[in-house]
Amino acid sequence: MATLDELKSELFKTIHYNLGGDMVDVELDPNHYEYGLKQSLEVYRQRSSNSVEESYIFLDLVADQQDYILPTEVIQVQQVFRRSLGSSSSTTTGLEPFEAGFMNMYLLQSGRVGGLANYEFYSQYQEQASKMFGGYMNFTFNTVTKKLSLVRRPRNSDENVLLWVHNHKPDLTLLQDTYAYPWIRGYTQAMVKKSLGEAREKFATIAGPAGGTVLNGAALKAEAQAEMDSLMQDLNNYVDGGNPMWFVIG
Repeated sequence: MATLDELKSELFKTIHYNLGGDMVDVELDPNHYEYGLKQSLEVYRQRSSNSVEESYIFLDLVADQQDYILPTEVIQVQQVFRRSLGSSSSTTTGLEPFEAGFMNMYLLQSGRVGGLANYEFYSQYQEQASKMFGGYMNFTFNTVTKKLSLVRRPRNSDENVLLWVHNHKPDLTLLQDTYAYPWIRGYTQAMVKKSLGEAREKFATIAGPAGGTVLNGAALKAEAQAEMDSLMQDLNNYVDGGNPMWFVIG
């Protein structure tokens, strides 16, 4: 498994050669490549659904604390799951959302202990009890400060809840993604090409024999802008592996 530094080094080497490196002098510092990659990742995360993944994280509640700061990668919290039906006491009968023991009992021994109707009634009982006794936790989430605020104040510090969240994919994942990597590489190359064009355009002509040398700063900037426009259109066409809107009205 390649590391993030190895993937970035390979990306920067590819861009260097695409710009004619080792044949002509490419006046770029390592910081320019880093800046170009940072900008391309920011644009990609802003515009592409492929930059986001669904995941679950655990949160240990603290008594009398309602506000919690989540990792910066988290961009949205969908729901908070509790292991109990909603009592403030830690001795409440627990409800494990992923436990299939009760279901197996009724499905495997349906002829002796009950049937699907009994299981349905029991599921409705759990749902109604959770609604009545605090099994569902209301909350607000600030997407800028990453602060999760629970409406209900926890009464003890030994409760562990499950958060259903959406978060940004790590840089390591995006640089190994079959569809995302070509886009990120292309946009990074366009960004550093634009920076190179800005530098060369400052001195359009270098004095020398036979009238000097004309630099291609303006041409590089025009090429870079055309490449970025094309890449943005690729995002609109979901070439990068993003998910299109499945239902549109109007």
